[in-house]
Amino acid sequence: MMAADLEQLDLQARTLRARLVANSHRTGTPHLGSCLSCADILAALYFHVLKIDPKAPRDPERDRFVLSKGHAAPALFQILAMKGFYPEEWLDHYGEDGSVFAEHPPIPEKLAGVEAATGSLGHGLPLALGMALSARILGRNHRVYALLGDGECNEGSVWEAALFAPAQKLDRVTVIVDYNKWQATGRSDEITALGPLVDKWRAFGWDAVEVDGHDLGALTAALTPRETGSGRPRAIIAHTVKGRGVSFMEDDNNWHYRIPNAEEVAAARTELRIPA
Repeated sequence: MMAADLEQLDLQARTLRARLVANSHRTGTPHLGSCLSCADILAALYFHVLKIDPKAPRDPERDRFVLSKGHAAPALFQILAMKGFYPEEWLDHYGEDGSVFAEHPPIPEKLAGVEAATGSLGHGLPLALGMALSARILGRNHRVYALLGDGECNEGSVWEAALFAPAQKLDRVTVIVDYNKWQATGRSDEITALGPLVDKWRAFGWDAVEVDGHDLGALTAALTPRETGSGRPRAIIAHTVKGRGVSFMEDDNNWHYRIPNAEEVAAARTELRIPA
């Protein structure tokens, strides 16, 4: 990517983070740390990789993105608004009674750009594989991407799906694991023996690589589609930091549930270089 393109992606990721912090404060929405860790991944996907058109959100040939770690829904809602799927003003009603904007993604019929209602961890990858298999049956060539949390990889359904995909040669599927090293109650690698995570995905038959999940150049390179002819799906283990972008939130698991106050919102904006 050109330097100017990377600078623009960086601005979009910083803008996304600032909006997430402000939204969490205004609406009392938790899971801020989990949203901030995947902000660069979402910016790379939505502004560089995904073949999608906000003016044709149900185009049969569109790429699909499934947010399997559904508790990061605030990040998905914000990036969809930034991409133009709906006016940003809609998010002013975040969390209100009757709003489609809640703590997890709604069913697709409720909101353009959302491909699956998620939140029960371990379900997003099987859904993504179903989309990829149906595309093959229908003779379509779009790609399917699924973003998982590392704690989510405790779920047996993830590994059942991981076995299924290479068996069916679903090589138009890409999994990204947001490996921020935390889950709700502790360090991911201490609760279950996740590591070495990349080796586990390789052992299950995936073309698996590790990247710095905050290096936009490395992310876009890893996410860019490639035709290898191997028949293997792709897994990207993105090493990230929970709460990334705001120094007093980084690697602090209290921000899984804690809500920022007004002073913290202002401090975060200053660090992110996004004016109020």
